[in-house]
Amino acid sequence: MKPVATIDACHTSHRVLLERLASLTEEDLRAPSLLPGYSRGHVVAHVVNKAKAHALLFDGAVAGEVRRIHPDGYDPDRAAELGAARPGVELRTELAQCFGLLETAWAGLDDALWTRRGHMAAGPRTMAEIVGHHLRNVEVHHVDLDIGHRPSDWPSVFVDGELPKRLRALPDRADRAELLAWLLDRAPAPELSGPW
Repeated sequence: MKPVATIDACHTSHRVLLERLASLTEEDLRAPSLLPGYSRGHVVAHVVNKAKAHALLFDGAVAGEVRRIHPDGYDPDRAAELGAARPGVELRTELAQCFGLLETAWAGLDDALWTRRGHMAAGPRTMAEIVGHHLRNVEVHHVDLDIGHRPSDWPSVFVDGELPKRLRALPDRADRAELLAWLLDRAPAPELSGPW
């Protein structure tokens, strides 16, 4: 089924991100982001790369192919590094083009094809799930850019879809008894494998 609410949130997220990026200077794009080792330009390049890859997955659904999000040997840090060196006007233009490709793909995808799959890094996902993944990518990295977008700005369709996934994975990332004690307000937050 076509994820209309998620697509609508993506349209808004695209517009807001592009509007905020329009005012950034070259110096602003070279400044550090909230991601360690990534400038704002790196983050924008990463979003461009992901949006391109997502568009290819949708093209695969139309062609009757189950495509992989990235070819073997793809290095996301290296790809972001290459993109970050480009002038800001090129980065912004390519981002707008990639968002346009995705929006066109979503609008034109036949209702019967939304259950077709693409192969993401975490495994096979339906086209509907890939739209949710794209929304997460745009919203989280918009915060990483440190240009005024905050988690409190995240659309509810993103929070409502993503939070349960993260909570389901939480017991695998901490001592279960310590996690339960924290949830029962009997102990401090436990150490997690990986960031909170």
